[in-house]
Amino acid sequence: MSNLVQKFQQYSSWRNDVKTSLERYRDCVNVIDLADGASDQRFAQMLSRLNEDKLSIAFVAEFSRGKSELINAIFFADYGQRILPTSAGRTTMCPTELLYDETLPPSIRLLPIETRAEAQSTSDFKAQSQVWTVLPLDTSSGDGMLEAFKQVSLTKRVPIAEAASYGLYDETDLDMVLGVDENGMVEISQWRHAIVNFPHPLLKQGLVIIDTPGLNAIGTEPELTLNLIPNAHAVLFILAADTGVTKSDIDIWRNHIGGTGAGRLVVLNKIDSMWDELRTPVEVEQQIDMQVGNVAQILDIPQRQIFPVSAQKGLVGKINADAPLLAKSRLPALESALSNELIPAKQDIIRAQLLAEVRELAASKQALLLSRSRNVVEQLLELKSLRGKNQTILDHMMKRIDMEKTEFDGSLFKLQATRSVFARLSNEVFTHLGMGVMKDEIRRAREAMESSKFTAGLRQAVKEFFLQALHNLELSAQKTDEIGEMMSVMYRKFSTEHGLALSTPMPFSLEKYMKEIDMIEKLYHKQFGAATILTTPQVVLMQKFFDSIASRVKQSFLQANRDVEAWLKVVMAPLEAQIGEHKLQLKRRKKSIEKIHLATDSLEEKVLAFEQMQIEFDAQQVQLKHLENELKAAILAQLGLYKAAA
Repeated sequence: MSNLVQKFQQYSSWRNDVKTSLERYRDCVNVIDLADGASDQRFAQMLSRLNEDKLSIAFVAEFSRGKSELINAIFFADYGQRILPTSAGRTTMCPTELLYDETLPPSIRLLPIETRAEAQSTSDFKAQSQVWTVLPLDTSSGDGMLEAFKQVSLTKRVPIAEAASYGLYDETDLDMVLGVDENGMVEISQWRHAIVNFPHPLLKQGLVIIDTPGLNAIGTEPELTLNLIPNAHAVLFILAADTGVTKSDIDIWRNHIGGTGAGRLVVLNKIDSMWDELRTPVEVEQQIDMQVGNVAQILDIPQRQIFPVSAQKGLVGKINADAPLLAKSRLPALESALSNELIPAKQDIIRAQLLAEVRELAASKQALLLSRSRNVVEQLLELKSLRGKNQTILDHMMKRIDMEKTEFDGSLFKLQATRSVFARLSNEVFTHLGMGVMKDEIRRAREAMESSKFTAGLRQAVKEFFLQALHNLELSAQKTDEIGEMMSVMYRKFSTEHGLALSTPMPFSLEKYMKEIDMIEKLYHKQFGAATILTTPQVVLMQKFFDSIASRVKQSFLQANRDVEAWLKVVMAPLEAQIGEHKLQLKRRKKSIEKIHLATDSLEEKVLAFEQMQIEFDAQQVQLKHLENELKAAILAQLGLYKAAA
């Protein structure tokens, strides 16, 4: 088993450990009657995040760089043969996602190229099952799977006008012009996108492999430029050692990938072309090192980011259990880099998200339990003070409870006014954030682009769209800030005046969505910002990109809406829970004193009952704290160490 496979399995095991601990903590909250709608929602969100957590790796290269062979070598060697087809020329003509969805049978879903004529992105079409061509995948037959995978390499010939309408023909591109046959037809991919639902062990655990076509497809398919490649946790950019860095390679790196992050790796494939029996091993190493140095200089990256390998020899070495050949292929070094950098980095992201939510949730539940315990202690002291007291003292205590209740009811009356302001501000948040507003902005931008005959007008329409999207987020953020400040005041008021165990309300920010919109705009400028005048094919392509931009921004706003809705439900929940608990305890105190009168036996029974309640609450606090610590320990565990330490 490779280090990468082992590390990914450990990551999956870590996720399962966290889920188990989270479910135990949630069950304890339910058993001791601390659950409410807000906490139920937060538990559901955390479990959903763990269940839906994916780790995506994109493989990017021009054709004939050995990309499909590298995927076979890293992930599918256990099948004893190639799963992805490899041959001279292009074997991947459309973007392909390999993943596993247990709700669907093993299959290949293919999106027809004709969908490029419509004003919808690939992401939009993913929700429209009727548009896709679905082919069954026989996972019991390696040859059958190989045949099915060949679908992604199918092409068709269409008239130039049709290819241009899809944004797939540019008369200024000499290679495209030379590709026109005597009938005025050009070759294009038969499919726009492919999704392979494959029950591979790693895919079942949340791995997503993104196989991309070459430069032309990356430049013309917005889904790759705006979504799949930028959002991939790792991008492996594959070069060929026998060709070095070509002009098209440089274009892909600079315009779509370039960077020095841990998730951006360059693979110098086909080093076996340098293996020469007339050279010594030292001379071969020197030649490989020299090629690595050249690549580092051209791409302006450190040499440690470049991994020379032979995917083909690595695959053969794994299938034939030839350890020396596998070592010579240098494939294990690349796998170690992925496993030691990529997976822990992904774990850190989800760990930080979970810890923040668990701490917030645990604090509110401990505060509520502490409030119950404190009320029991107060009542117990009150009851013990009644021993030997007469009716006058009892009447005095009744009046004191009534006075506390009157003061508390006064605060609740003021809270009612706060609820009205809360409701008004909540509505104002969605005035600018609502999906109806976003759809109107998309429609206006499209109309402005269609009516514009000049490059400047097209760019201005897109610029206005981004400006308005950011402005709407900023206006919504102002309202959420107002709500947060108002709730902080109410938390402090009830804590100070009535002794409720409240700290500060759960914070919220829309900043990450502003950053996401800014990132999408930068990707757009990278694609269309250089040319002063856009050619007709570029205008068509720009409109296709705007469809994907609109879809991506719409998804950001949709998630922002969901996050705001979730926050609005939970931000008042701790206050509401403690108010309800305080009201209940006031009612119980009054009822206890009413029943006791001067009957000593009744008083002693009550004292015993409250002492027992105090013991139970103390035990619940210990149990809840234990499960909270267990959950935090599971989240904080390093990969591969949790079970040993638990």
